[in-house]
Amino acid sequence: MFKKIISCLYIKDGKAVKDKNNDEPISLDPVSFAKYFSDNGADEIIVFDLSKDDAEHETSIGIIKEIARVIEVPLIAGGNIKRVEDVKKLLYAGATKAMLNFSKESNVVLTKEVSKRFGKEKIAVCLDSKRQLTQNKELIEEYIDTIVTIHDLEMEEIVRDTKTPLIPLMDTIDLGKIIKALYHENVVGVGATLLNQQETDLIRVKSACKLAEIPVDLFESEMKWDDFKKNPEGMIPVIVQDYKTNEVLMLAYMNEEAFRKTIETGKMTYFSRSRNELWVKGLTSGHFQYVKSLTMDCDSDTMLAKVSQIGAACHTGSRTCFFKKVVEKEYNETNPLKVFEEVYQVIQDRKQNPKEGSYTNYLFEKGIDKILKKVGEEATEIIIAAKNPDAEEIKYEMSDFLYHAMVLMVEKGVTWEDITKELANR
Repeated sequence: MFKKIISCLYIKDGKAVKDKNNDEPISLDPVSFAKYFSDNGADEIIVFDLSKDDAEHETSIGIIKEIARVIEVPLIAGGNIKRVEDVKKLLYAGATKAMLNFSKESNVVLTKEVSKRFGKEKIAVCLDSKRQLTQNKELIEEYIDTIVTIHDLEMEEIVRDTKTPLIPLMDTIDLGKIIKALYHENVVGVGATLLNQQETDLIRVKSACKLAEIPVDLFESEMKWDDFKKNPEGMIPVIVQDYKTNEVLMLAYMNEEAFRKTIETGKMTYFSRSRNELWVKGLTSGHFQYVKSLTMDCDSDTMLAKVSQIGAACHTGSRTCFFKKVVEKEYNETNPLKVFEEVYQVIQDRKQNPKEGSYTNYLFEKGIDKILKKVGEEATEIIIAAKNPDAEEIKYEMSDFLYHAMVLMVEKGVTWEDITKELANR
């Protein structure tokens, strides 16, 4: 099991600030901060909402929702929790776990109820004193999945007194102290001041942990460069795909140094034949490609890279390098995700650019009550169709339901990516 390297984000007045005791804004906005560290090696993001009232809390919830949309690692979020509904909002915003604050008695009281309602695996707790663990040990062990500690609580005492998975947040830039904390068996990850700084190379931090024999999530190739069949120039071609959509983005070449650099950094690195030099994709444009998987073909002479693409893959500014049409035969797109996305985009366009006589615009004009009425009616039609012997009816009724559901999604600002991400987390 990998130990996690964790970055922490503190939100106040809609801005990212240095920490809970220092509300000086940092250079990045909250969403960009989370995205940056998610892309650059963090295994988890912890968000502290430092809001003081319900209005500011709602703003923070909206930011957390945007963060959950752009990051590709688990998210723990907490702060200003007063009621069960606040836990629900955090989880519905996309947090993997909601974090209770045990310095507030009201949060202690909520523990059992929210754990039973949402599941123990969805609830973390933040402790800032040993006493909070001692007084609530049984409650924590029965209803809490993860303990997050702050104020540099004495590690030896905490790990001795509980078997609950532990994440200490340490006020240190000392890598040695971070590594020492990770040696404890029930410490599943560490956050620290060092890990919240843009100038910190989290991949290098992980490499140092690996050298210290701490299991961390780093790329390790199952094949050696010598296993590949190179072209006469000693290189292999690499086909690059978007890992979410499978869209083909570009083709480039790797030599041995580029391959090793890609494995070491998690960023696609190539060899430019025209410039005769190593080339980290995105180093000048910011359009990095973060590795999700590398696979060789059956002959071991061509690599397929699935990546998280930032911005455009092509130097022209196009998302993909493949946009010059040569020949095309009309066909109906049947890839489910693409069909859903295309229909969703048409509905979204109707909302933004109304078209006279459009049924979709009629629904938007009538408002949420009309949309909900149609969703309910179509759901009922599915039930009726399912009672009939002809399964074809279900196909038609499901299609009608999904269309109206997508109208509702657009009306409420929910995307297919939100839905698929939630399903993937279940």
